[in-house]
Amino acid sequence: MSRSKTPKWFDYVEQKHPKFVEALDQLGRSVREEGPLDSKTANLIQLAAAAAIRSEGAVHSHTKRALEAGAKQEEIIHAVILLTSTIGFPNVSAALSWIEDVVRKNG
Repeated sequence: MSRSKTPKWFDYVEQKHPKFVEALDQLGRSVREEGPLDSKTANLIQLAAAAAIRSEGAVHSHTKRALEAGAKQEEIIHAVILLTSTIGFPNVSAALSWIEDVVRKNG
């Protein structure tokens, strides 16, 4: 898996449990290769799931990955605001703030 800058906690897990992290990487590669969805679409779906479970780290990660895969900021925001009637505005608002963290950081 291509990782730009990873959080310190992930670096720690990777150092302590390299086989576990490699298995996670392999799982990620396998599921991406299993179907017809392109990388941008796959990351937008994973971003929506991350928003739904209120995972700040995963929202950050999939926002970065979606941008790297060619998603525009407007597409990323739309993928999350589409969830409003499903997960509620407070959850969507939190995810949008985490997306903004990444967008602001990446200029």
